[in-house]
Amino acid sequence: MSTPPLQASQAPVPEALSIREKLSFGFGNLASCIYWQTFMVYLAIFYTDVFGLGAAAAGTMIGLSRIVDAFVDPVMGMLADRTKTRWGKFRPFLLWFCVPLAAMGVLTFTVPALGASGKLVWAYATYNAMMLIYTAINIPYTAMLGVISPNPIERTALSSIQFVGAFAGGIIVSATLLPMSKVGGWLGARTVERGWQMAFVIYGIAAVLFFLVTFLNTRERVSPPRAQETSVLRDLGDLVTNGPWLIVLAATITFILSVALRSSVTAHYFKYYVGSQTLTLPSYLPKLAAGTQAWSWESLVSAFNTSNQVASLVGVLAIPFIARIAGRKPAVVIMFVIAIASNASFYFLKPSQLLMIFGINLIGSVTSGPLTALLWTMYADTADYAEWKRGRRATGLIFSASIFSQKQGWAIGAWVALALMQSVGFVANTAQTARSLHGLVLLMSVLPAALSIVSVLFVLFYPLNEARMSQIASDLRVRRAFEAS
Repeated sequence: MSTPPLQASQAPVPEALSIREKLSFGFGNLASCIYWQTFMVYLAIFYTDVFGLGAAAAGTMIGLSRIVDAFVDPVMGMLADRTKTRWGKFRPFLLWFCVPLAAMGVLTFTVPALGASGKLVWAYATYNAMMLIYTAINIPYTAMLGVISPNPIERTALSSIQFVGAFAGGIIVSATLLPMSKVGGWLGARTVERGWQMAFVIYGIAAVLFFLVTFLNTRERVSPPRAQETSVLRDLGDLVTNGPWLIVLAATITFILSVALRSSVTAHYFKYYVGSQTLTLPSYLPKLAAGTQAWSWESLVSAFNTSNQVASLVGVLAIPFIARIAGRKPAVVIMFVIAIASNASFYFLKPSQLLMIFGINLIGSVTSGPLTALLWTMYADTADYAEWKRGRRATGLIFSASIFSQKQGWAIGAWVALALMQSVGFVANTAQTARSLHGLVLLMSVLPAALSIVSVLFVLFYPLNEARMSQIASDLRVRRAFEAS
């Protein structure tokens, strides 16, 4: 005799996640973003001004290297989906790859005593190895968002904490990398090359500890349907016919591309356009900042990027409240509009207007920071949508393909930014021409704003609102309870 279908009211209610587990999950993104923040903001200036590559060569290396992800990221996602251990599908990758990631980070930011050709080979080899290992740990970690809880409300809160970890990692890097790596800096490095290497020894140790905290204190609760057959072609077919996922993918690519354009030249913008300045700040500020003193461009970049991450963190903390009041889709649109206006206004700012540069950037960061977190919750929703519509779930593939889009957007953005810098006559460690400086301004303002406009247009077509996701979650609870009975 068959078991009668359960009613929605009879389906088990998903368990609430503990604060400890949520915070532990956030530590994984803190570890990841120690590296990702470096890639986004400092990799370009490391390769041009420290490692010694030309802007075009560095941009080409970064861009071409990401072609590998067209194959690696989806394969990694499908591999994780098919992994079976006593720890789950995704958690064990944090344990397996945290130490290799730390070791390769040190090698990537080591400048070898080689000629120009040898150094270029070293850059290609270490950077690609670094990104492969990063993929092997970050894709399973990100996919965990879709399996820790089946509850969309819990996932929104979890994503918020996840991105608290992300921006905490960004704050650490923004506040410490340049002060640690410069000659005679916090680590007492005799050369800037040695300073970068020593900084990543410290970052690597911290990342290993943070990943282990996540591994030890989280649990996977959502599994694919028992009757689901393993099929690579079916998984890929489900992915490319998942309409909501395609919309979020397009929005993510254009958004990350806009962020990458801006982030790739932020350090160059301050070094060559804003420059070192003497500032008089209020006496009530901390002693290190108060009073009249000279600020180097490194100090200004660190302060700019750190305040950027702090403002983004504030925005992320407000996500659960904003999402409850306005809904995720309206919240994303509103935040995009404010961020677009903030970025575009940089076109009109002069080097002497430091207060405006920092103030407008804070406004843009408070609104743009939560965008990535909200987009990730939408990806988790598209995994539920696929299971609801087709009876199949490939969480790892959905998130791996999404991370692929993020890395492609970043790589293309860095490639385009460095190529444009080269085309307008940029030469590292020299005074820039008026044409080169205008190019830096465009890359900080109009160009990223234009790409963000395209991104928000995609979001307008996203169909999974709160009411529909509530119904999908209810239907899936009933279906899973019936299959388990």
